[in-house]
Amino acid sequence: MSLDNGLKINKLLKDWPMGTVYLSSWLANNGISSQLLNRYKKSRWLESIGTGAVIRSGDDVDYHGGIYALQTQAKLSVHVGGRTALALHGRAHYIDMAAGRAVLFGAKKESLPTWFKQKNWDASVEYYTTSFLPADTGLVDLERKNFSVKVSSPARAILECLYLAPKHQELFECYELMEGLNNLRPKSVQELLENCSSIKVKRLFLYMAEKLKHPWLDFADLSKVDLGSGKRSLVKNGVYIDKYKITVPKEFEKNEKPGL
Repeated sequence: MSLDNGLKINKLLKDWPMGTVYLSSWLANNGISSQLLNRYKKSRWLESIGTGAVIRSGDDVDYHGGIYALQTQAKLSVHVGGRTALALHGRAHYIDMAAGRAVLFGAKKESLPTWFKQKNWDASVEYYTTSFLPADTGLVDLERKNFSVKVSSPARAILECLYLAPKHQELFECYELMEGLNNLRPKSVQELLENCSSIKVKRLFLYMAEKLKHPWLDFADLSKVDLGSGKRSLVKNGVYIDKYKITVPKEFEKNEKPGL
């Protein structure tokens, strides 16, 4: 190996956060040609985890390390959201990671690369693409040991849960998660509600927050929030809430849960 190439691999490994994936395309744009990358793999400095993605040889990389590459190198908006984000913030009654699940969100037309989908991560990935919220609103940094990734804030995460309900997530589960969110930042809530395009999500969010008497709701300026028109029926044989024009499970109004 030439001195120049030796200096390149030394610098690359020095700057490379442990636990993360690097993209071949990003490396090529930063002076590591495909020929040189193959040489590094043959020398066992690096190893491939699929077409277009490599890790440091022997490194322990979880899905956060893959998201790091998607966010910082591919410049995608893919992030941990919904109930998994709430669990990471310590806001869930259960831990999705323990059950081997990870909920991810991305913008419309953003596909997970094949290497990410085929990699055997430490969790089963559920990926949803949507534009009901702006891609850059309501995200916060989650610090890992050697790097950080963007994840949904608690306020954005509960809106994502409600977006998935009732088809992909139980409404009762959303309500239980909302119970633990009594100290959301009013400014963040206001910004998200004003920029949320889903009428269903906004009505459900406000209905649940009001029912739970969360104090931050008092600071919301609903005159700036478009709640649309017309009725929204979320369940069959439910109870109609005239204020928010939604039909919810009867148990919500009885303060009961299924089977009680």
